[in-house]
Amino acid sequence: MYYVGIDIGSTCAKTAVFNGDREMVLSFVQPTGWSSVDTAEEIRKKLLEEGVPAEESVFVATGYGRVSVPYADKMITEITCHARGAVHLFDADTMTVIDIGGQDTKIIAIENRMVSDFVMNDKCSAGTGRFLEVMANTMALRPDELCELARTGGGTYISSMCTVFAESEVTSLIGRGEKKENIAYAVVDSIAGKVASQCSRLSLDRGIVCLTGGLCECGYLREMLGEKLHCEVRTSPESRYAGAIGAALAAFSVKKKRADTGGI
Repeated sequence: MYYVGIDIGSTCAKTAVFNGDREMVLSFVQPTGWSSVDTAEEIRKKLLEEGVPAEESVFVATGYGRVSVPYADKMITEITCHARGAVHLFDADTMTVIDIGGQDTKIIAIENRMVSDFVMNDKCSAGTGRFLEVMANTMALRPDELCELARTGGGTYISSMCTVFAESEVTSLIGRGEKKENIAYAVVDSIAGKVASQCSRLSLDRGIVCLTGGLCECGYLREMLGEKLHCEVRTSPESRYAGAIGAALAAFSVKKKRADTGGI
C-alpha cells in the first residue's frame, strides 16, 4: 500500500509518496496551471506511470486546490499538513514554521508536535512567491536569478507593500538607472521585511525556526530572514514538499474509500 499526499497550491502542485515503512519513495512538483481539476488528473496519471496505482494507494489532499482532487480519501487544511511535514523533516517537538507560498505566507507555531497558533498574510501578495515572480519578470530575470543577484546589491529599498505599487517603484528605479543588483536587493529585502513583520505577531521563542514552501531554496532570502529575526532559519532539500509530506503521513490514519461509496 502507498500513502500519497497531494498539495495543490496556487502556483505549484507537490506530491509525496510513502511506502508502508514510512519511507518517502517518490516526490515531484508541477505547475498548478489554470485548472486544479486538470492538475489532479495529471498527478493521478503520473503516479500510475511511476508504479503507484490508485487501487493500492490512500490519498490525502491539501492546499488551495484540495477540493479539486476527486479521488482523495480525505482533505486536510494546509496549516495542519505543513506543520506535520515540518515536524517530520526537522524532527523537532517545538518549532516555528515559515511557509512562503505562491499567494500567501503562513507562520505556524508548533508545541509538542502540534499546532498551537498560526498567522497568515492579508489579501495582499506582498511577501509571497507571486511578489517575487512579478518583480523578477519586471527585471527580465528568473526568481532564482534575482535572489542570487541580490547578494551583490544594497542601499536601495522599496517602500510600497502593495505588489502593484511596488512594481511601479521597481519600474521607476530601472528608469532612473539604478543598478540591477541594488533593485534585486530591494525586492528580497521587501519580502523578508514583510515576512518578519508577520512573525512578530507570534513569539519565536519556540525551538528552531524553519522555512518551507517554494522560496525555501532561495538561500539569500533565508539568510536575510535570519538577520531580521535575529536567529538561524533552517531549511532542507525537501522543505518545499512539507505540505505534501504532512498529507502523506496523515494518510496512514485514513481509511481508504470503498469503491461502492464513490472512492477509487
